[in-house]
Amino acid sequence: MGGTEVTDGQGSADWVGKRVTVAGLGVSGLPAARVLHGLGAVVTVVNDGDDARARAQAEELAALGVTVRLGDARGGAAMGCGSLPDGTELIVTAPGWRPDKPLFAAAAAAGVPVWGDVELAWRLRGPDAAPWLAVTGTNGKTTTTQMLASILKAAGLRTAAVGNIGVSLLDVVLGDEEYDVLAVELSSYQLHWAPSLRAHSAAVLNLAPDHLDWHGSMEAYAADKGRVYEGNRVACVYNAADKATEELVREADVEEGCRAVGFTLGSPGPSQLGVVDGILVDRAFVENRQRNAQELAEVSDVDPPAPHNIANALAAAALARAFGVPAKAVRDGLRAFTPDAHRIAHVADVDQVAYIDDSKATNTHAAEASLAAYESIVWVAGGLAKGASFDELVAKSAKRLRGVVLIGADRGLIREALARHAPEVPVVDLDRTDTGAMRAAVREARGLARAGDTVLLAPACASMDMFTNYNKRGDAFAEAVRELGPAGA
Repeated sequence: MGGTEVTDGQGSADWVGKRVTVAGLGVSGLPAARVLHGLGAVVTVVNDGDDARARAQAEELAALGVTVRLGDARGGAAMGCGSLPDGTELIVTAPGWRPDKPLFAAAAAAGVPVWGDVELAWRLRGPDAAPWLAVTGTNGKTTTTQMLASILKAAGLRTAAVGNIGVSLLDVVLGDEEYDVLAVELSSYQLHWAPSLRAHSAAVLNLAPDHLDWHGSMEAYAADKGRVYEGNRVACVYNAADKATEELVREADVEEGCRAVGFTLGSPGPSQLGVVDGILVDRAFVENRQRNAQELAEVSDVDPPAPHNIANALAAAALARAFGVPAKAVRDGLRAFTPDAHRIAHVADVDQVAYIDDSKATNTHAAEASLAAYESIVWVAGGLAKGASFDELVAKSAKRLRGVVLIGADRGLIREALARHAPEVPVVDLDRTDTGAMRAAVREARGLARAGDTVLLAPACASMDMFTNYNKRGDAFAEAVRELGPAGA
């Protein structure tokens, strides 16, 4: 790999003088603009925001000779965000830009194609590019992608966890470092704008309502997730407990010989990976899978061994095995893996009560998985609901709840669901959205908890009503827990 040679019919010379509009700055737009300018394209960047960070990025690009138009989305047409810059032949968009943007309507009317940064990276791969093992789903993408990379490294392969995980695919495919295979996390946004992507193998971990304001419907959201299976060569990995993921496999147009491979927390059937007596088992990538199975690892090798995290490990193992990784590397890779912060992270035990930070549980599906991992819980929840309903989550989790402490702008929605489905559970409703509310929430949770309980921050909501991001929310929780002294102090 390396260099800027272009596949899929796009030679380097084809970019010279090509007028490309990059929609959005940030993590994806900035490298896209740099790369396209380096290929000789005439680049114009349009960006909704005009904050200090955007201005600094604009200055950096302007020094290269790139035109940048900054402006608020509400007045975007005047700034270029709603109208198509003159002569535009291609738009490369940041993944977060919604499909209903006026810019894209103008592009459609003019017959101008729209790519995301993932599509651009896919088309700019060198002739000996490393194959992609792709991971998507509503929850668990980052953990599964990191587990996969750890397993691949344990097999001695040159790899990296890239994509939606925060590492620009453009920087990777055009960089000097060579790879044998890439572990690629992809969001529904990125897949929407990546029509040409064809992975070696891919997994959809689960499907639950999320980002419906962006996609417009659950059907559209699922269809964009399902794009990850298009053109797969070896394996389409699906969740046997989530029939929607299996249906996406059935609908996918894959290469001849590509197989459907399921993962399950139960005993696996042929062409599945699963769990038998505390052992992760493969009945997909073995000879005579009707009769044989291969032990991969123990459940205790997965950190943490919560049910949904075991499912993540099975999905990662399936993709690795599809690439030919031996069983020992699966075990070694899982043992070596350390989860990121704020994902079911054990903060401390105080008075025989465990305090767990799962601030990353920003939607109901993630919170349900987190709540299912513990038997007796004081639940700290609330934030921005993003249009979610909490009835199903509360109904499924009610028997596990010792008590609930609510914070954040949309806490009332959770309170109402608790009144309907868990009326006997004590609820403390903190009418606060300031960052200091987390300290009060932890104190209230402590008062509700008993020895052997778990105080669990699994908000089921986004954090931006109170915090910059879920990391800051988790940090505030952990800090508040560490401030707790012995009971009665």
